[in-house]
Amino acid sequence: MTNVKWASFILPALLAGASGTAMAQETAPPPAAEPTTFDANDIVVTAQKRAERLQDVPISVSALGGDTLSRQRVTQADDLVTKIPNLQLTSIVGDNAPIFSLRGVSMFDYSLNQASPVATYYDEVYKGNFAFLGVAMYDLERVEVLRGPQGTLYGKNTTGGAVNLISRTPEIGKSDAYFNLGYGNYNRIDANGAVGVPLGDTMAARIAFTFARADGWFKNQLPGKPDLASVREYAVRGSLLFEPSDGARFILRAATSYQNPRNYGIYAQPEAVNRPGLGKYEIEANVTERRRARTYSVSLNGTFDISDALAITSVTSWDKGRLSFYEDTDGTATELLEIPYFDRASQFAQDLRLTSDFTGPFNFILGAYFNREKVFNQTTFEIGKDIDFDEEPGVTDADCAIGLPVACLSGNHFDQIKKSYAVYSDMSFALTDQLKLRGGLRYTRDTGRQYDFESNAYGPNGVLVTNLIPLSSLSYRTSNLSGKIGADFKISRDSMLYANYSRGYRAPSFNAQAFFDPSELSVAKAEKIDAFEVGAKMQLADRRITLNAAAFRYDYTNQQFINIDPDNAAQTLLNIPKSRIMGGEAEITAIASDMLTLRGGIGLLDTKVIRGIVSGVDVKGNRLSTAPSLTFSGGFDATVVDDDATGKFSLHGDLSYSSSQYFEVLNIPRLKQGSYALLSGHIDWESADGRWSASVWGKNLANKFYFTSRVDLLSGFGFDYNHIGTPRTYGVTVGAKF
Repeated sequence: MTNVKWASFILPALLAGASGTAMAQETAPPPAAEPTTFDANDIVVTAQKRAERLQDVPISVSALGGDTLSRQRVTQADDLVTKIPNLQLTSIVGDNAPIFSLRGVSMFDYSLNQASPVATYYDEVYKGNFAFLGVAMYDLERVEVLRGPQGTLYGKNTTGGAVNLISRTPEIGKSDAYFNLGYGNYNRIDANGAVGVPLGDTMAARIAFTFARADGWFKNQLPGKPDLASVREYAVRGSLLFEPSDGARFILRAATSYQNPRNYGIYAQPEAVNRPGLGKYEIEANVTERRRARTYSVSLNGTFDISDALAITSVTSWDKGRLSFYEDTDGTATELLEIPYFDRASQFAQDLRLTSDFTGPFNFILGAYFNREKVFNQTTFEIGKDIDFDEEPGVTDADCAIGLPVACLSGNHFDQIKKSYAVYSDMSFALTDQLKLRGGLRYTRDTGRQYDFESNAYGPNGVLVTNLIPLSSLSYRTSNLSGKIGADFKISRDSMLYANYSRGYRAPSFNAQAFFDPSELSVAKAEKIDAFEVGAKMQLADRRITLNAAAFRYDYTNQQFINIDPDNAAQTLLNIPKSRIMGGEAEITAIASDMLTLRGGIGLLDTKVIRGIVSGVDVKGNRLSTAPSLTFSGGFDATVVDDDATGKFSLHGDLSYSSSQYFEVLNIPRLKQGSYALLSGHIDWESADGRWSASVWGKNLANKFYFTSRVDLLSGFGFDYNHIGTPRTYGVTVGAKF
């Protein structure tokens, strides 16, 4: 059955659908000024900037609670793709800096100055640049994954959706602490914990940390050279809660993280030429420098009740980050191609909104937003540095001055400033007790300037020999109106149908890959998505079964894309004019008994380029990148023993499956990633009083070999560039709560 055929079959079947089963039982305390009308077992999310039952949110949302994340060893954002249907990623810039693809909406660009169309938010703060991401997955309250354009409440760069990471907050009048220590293969040692303490009747503080270190799993066969893909990181976050009165609440957060592992390794193909005699997880890499990523962040979230039904929320944030790594791009012992990358960024953001909570039929959110991001980017191409043509004096600086690329270096650098201003609204009106109309608009004004752009050619010894692109600057100034309109119908408290139309917007981008000619400097136009979605959220059998499903269609305009000219290898950042995406997802959680819970999720996609030229090739009819037709995740949680004498023993298993996919839109057959499945699980023990715990865990237990990104460099350099997934890992973790 072709993709089109199954899509035409499954979409009508999912017309009762909208996704969002949460694979977690934890509840989240609502923000100040929100009514606490939730049952103890309700899963509460803030996907629409107000606390709501997950089953009442008329958009496609998946949620994972903090305890679930901890038990399932979701320690980095990359791990989320095995839990969430229709969520994929490429790891082309390394771990903890994923480029997410959600429902087939992705970014094909490896430049560090870009922002993904699937936005990452941390405690309501947008983290657009890679340098801001760092180590984020620790001491979390929950993770929310919002599918579809979020152009109203979240704004630009959410054409695919948003990933919200929400940290635990201090609690007034409550002390708590925990500490976990683990050991695993590759000599992995990790520790994490947190302490929360009250500070009188109006204040509380919390400090959380994480630390991990592990040897590299990509075994370097060059004598004296260390293994690659190691782990070496830590992060610390402090939070201070202040509630001076019943109507005011402030949360101040400050965090820092640092990573300096040995960098990832590149799996070069064809193996017979580039990897003779090497195993799948073996490499001969001559560049083994450490990858370094440092982040700093401060945010202040304040909520003020100005009446019983109106509250003002302010989110003020500052971020700073640096990311640098020296990539052995050819993945071999030669110096055929190496690329050092450097990215330094800072941002300031302010979100201010007025939220109503009227008892009548009408409610709203009105807001204003500002963001200023500054980036410095520097990249160098080192091509064939060890080639001397078997004669003296080999390649000289003079050779490089006349344009010989082999054994010469080409490097560019530039500054970039982007400013975004927005005003937005989100409104709802209940026509009846069952039927509610919803809508919203967001007006965004974006400006951007890329300046002091310069590219130079250097000799083999790093001596400047010629200027390739003189000092240049580019700019853009654009406005956008995005919005959403829809309706939801409550069949009962536990069943809801909804339908909506929304538009998403991704801001223009500057090309960071211009090296050889001023014509490579370019600005990609803004991309947009018109999305149509229908769905249902249901709880059945006395709320022991939760079934959520969604069906959607996207009209995708001007997807931003790196284009490589086949005649001269010039790289420009262009747009694919038009694509189409259809699909759906469904998630189910079934409490079979007090001792057994079953869960599963399925995602379906049918993607097609309607019109576009990439690298001189007409890609009409091709599939979009990072968009498998079928994804599946499922698992079980079984309690084997639960008594006062021995405590609680439980078994947990997880399976995730992805059908075949491409990582580029040319759909080159040899670069197609075949279907694969990943198996993970853990065995847990918890003492009867809940104070002590132990877990034996494993991920990718079948040691499946698979690719996480692939790039065609065969014609220019004689190899295909590939990132591969992490092999089997396992270990034991013990913990204590106080």
